[in-house]
Amino acid sequence: MKNKVKFARLQAELTQQQLAEKTGVTRQTISLIEKGKYNPTLNLCLEICYATGRSLDEIFWIPREGEE
Repeated sequence: MKNKVKFARLQAELTQQQLAEKTGVTRQTISLIEKGKYNPTLNLCLEICYATGRSLDEIFWIPREGEE
């Protein structure tokens, strides 16, 4: 899954560990989300948004082919 979690985390000046603590998951989970190897639940997506001060659209929106 493509996302901008790493970009949002860096803009919020958070380490993977700090974001993990704020969202209630492990650092490894954050790493997998950033690599696109783990699809987070909607609740976890929201927690990531709250922790980074970004919206769901900013971090997780994936345009359909031809919409870019």
